[in-house]
Amino acid sequence: MNLKTKLTLFNTISKLVIVTIFVLLLPVLIKNINQNFTDNKLVKQKNKVLNLIRTSGIKDYVYAAYSPLKEEYYSLYEDTLGDYLDTIKNEKRKIEGDTIAYRVLSYSFTIEKKNYILEIGKSIDTIDETTTPLQNIAFQLLLGMVLLTILADIVYSYYVLRPLGQIIKTKLIGNKFPNLGSYKKVKTTTSDFEYLDISIHKMIETIEGTFQKEREFISNASHELMTPISILQSKIENMFEREDIADDFKARLLEMQKTLNRLKSITKTLLLISQIENDQFLKEDKIQLPVLLQEVYDEISIRLQEKNISYESTLSGVWTLVNVNKFLLFNLFFNLVNNAVKYNRENGQIKIVTSYENNAFTISIIDTGVGISPEALPFIFDRFKKMRQSLKQDSFGLGLPIVKSIAAFHNIKIEVVSEKDIGTTFRLILPNFLIEI
Repeated sequence: MNLKTKLTLFNTISKLVIVTIFVLLLPVLIKNINQNFTDNKLVKQKNKVLNLIRTSGIKDYVYAAYSPLKEEYYSLYEDTLGDYLDTIKNEKRKIEGDTIAYRVLSYSFTIEKKNYILEIGKSIDTIDETTTPLQNIAFQLLLGMVLLTILADIVYSYYVLRPLGQIIKTKLIGNKFPNLGSYKKVKTTTSDFEYLDISIHKMIETIEGTFQKEREFISNASHELMTPISILQSKIENMFEREDIADDFKARLLEMQKTLNRLKSITKTLLLISQIENDQFLKEDKIQLPVLLQEVYDEISIRLQEKNISYESTLSGVWTLVNVNKFLLFNLFFNLVNNAVKYNRENGQIKIVTSYENNAFTISIIDTGVGISPEALPFIFDRFKKMRQSLKQDSFGLGLPIVKSIAAFHNIKIEVVSEKDIGTTFRLILPNFLIEI
C-alpha cells in the first residue's frame, strides 16, 4: 500500500470515527438544542405577557386557557400560598381526563399588592416532533461535509505527494540502475522532497562511479591477464616438445598447464560479464527456442551420457526469440543446464518446460539434483560464491553470475525454487517483447 493510499485511508477512518461519535451524541445534542429553544420561547412569551399586564392591567389576564389540540396552555392565577417561583421544567397536567406532559414556565410576581403565578406550557410531544427532522438535517449536512473533506484530502494528498512519486519513478524505477543519467530536478515546493531528490541523485552518482570503476578494473585486468597467460601456455607447450625433459617434470608442467587453463577460463568469464554490463553486445538476433535448446543439448549430451541423466524438453509452442543476442542466450541456457548436470545424481533427470500463464512466458529448467539449502539460496548469484562444495566440482562460482548478467541484459526475470536433496528449478520469465509465436 503506497503512502498516498495510507494517508487517504487514515483520513477517511478518522472522519468516520468522528461521524460515528457525532451520530451517537446527536439525539442528546438535538434534544438539548430543542429544549433550549423552547425555554427561550417561553421566556419571550412571559416577557410579552408581563409587558401587557403593566400596560393594560392584570384584570383581563387572570384566567387559564388551552389550545384546541392541547399543545400549549396559559394560566395566570392569584397565589394564595406565597411561594416564589421562577422555573422551567417538565410537568404533567391533567386536562379533560388526559394526562399530558408539558414543558412549563412558572413565574411569580407581585402587582397591586397581590401575588400572582404565571404559567406558560408547551407539550413535550410537539417539542419531540422536531427532533427527528433536525437529526436528519444535521446528519445529512455532516455526511456532505465529511465527503467533501475526504475528497479534498485525496486531492491535496495527490498534490503534496506527487513529487515523491516522480522522484521514485524517474530516479529509481525509470532508469537502469545504477546509470542515473543527467540530473533533472523534480518540481516541488516541499523542502523535504527537494532534499530527498538531491540526496538520491548524489547517492546514485557515488554508486555509479564505484560500479564504473569496478567494471573498468575487471575489464582492464582481464585484458591484461590474457597476454601473459597466453605467453606462459605457449612456453609450456614448447617445453613439452623437448626430448630431454623427465616424465616427472612433464607431469608438473601438465599441472601448471591445467592451472593456467583454469585461470584463462576465469579471466574470459570476468571479461564476458564486464562486456555484458557495459552493454557491449547487440540485440539483433532472431532464433527459435527449440533450435537454441537443441544446440545446448548437442553441446552437453556427452556429459549427460556420462552420468546417465535423462533429458526431456516439453515446449508449449514454437516460440521465436526476437531482438536478442544468440551468443549470450546460448551461454545462459548452457550454464543452467550444465549446473543441472553438474549437481545432479547418477541416473537423474533434467526437464525443460515452457508455459504461458498470467500473460507471461516462462521457461523452467528442472533437475533432480542435490538442491540448495535455504540459507545459501539468496547468495547463488554472487560472484565467486561457491555453493555445494561437498561435491568437489571444478567451479569458481561464476556460472550463475553470468546467467544473472545475461538475464538482466535481456530484461528476463529469474526465480529459483530449490529443496535440499530433492532438486532445483530455475524459472525464466520472459517479457512479451522478446517472444514471437
